[in-house]
Amino acid sequence: MTMDWPGAIGRNRDALLRIVMSLFAMLGLAETSASERIPRALHRAILRILRPAEAAVRRLIVVAALGVVLKPRVSRPMPKGKKIVSKGTGKARRPLFRLEDVRPPMVPGRTPVKYRKTLGIHFYPYNTLIQPIAPVKPAPPQDSKVNGARLQRRLQAIRDALGNLPREAQRLLRWKAKREKIYETRLIYTNPIRPGPPPCVHERPRHEVEEILRECHWLAWEARGLDTS
Repeated sequence: MTMDWPGAIGRNRDALLRIVMSLFAMLGLAETSASERIPRALHRAILRILRPAEAAVRRLIVVAALGVVLKPRVSRPMPKGKKIVSKGTGKARRPLFRLEDVRPPMVPGRTPVKYRKTLGIHFYPYNTLIQPIAPVKPAPPQDSKVNGARLQRRLQAIRDALGNLPREAQRLLRWKAKREKIYETRLIYTNPIRPGPPPCVHERPRHEVEEILRECHWLAWEARGLDTS
């Protein structure tokens, strides 16, 4: 039996898009509105749904990249005698969807600098740099609220990704090509999804997004098995 990949992508995309729009409604904002401080309980409630939704979209992009050929970027030489002039409009760039799962680095971190203490005098290595003292940030207001701007940007990013999966598939292929080139010299992840079971999924689903994530996770690993690139 042949797998209906376009049908599976479209079904899960529509379900995820519906969930994302419900999160915008929970936030009480339209897509282009600006959010300020929101109740902490609301922030946590949205994150409980947004995190598995992001994981599902990440796996759906892997499925969408099945059979896609990376388009080469055409370099356009700059005419002689001309300079690049920025024509910014002053508007903030729309956030990009994060293609890889957040995880600790594969290589061990930097070894902390050791020093020896003799007669109350500290001897540091000659190459130790003195870090500037960071300015003290003012304490946040004690109103049981948090800044919702970053949360809104994540919602915008996931909505834009669902709105153009072929573009995200091209981004994923470029990401993989870059990572595989780096992998030739040092250990680094080249798989956008972490091995093992999908994250943010409970034995008894607490929201329908967890069932969608389970299916997208299975589809992603099936697609990777068929990918010969």
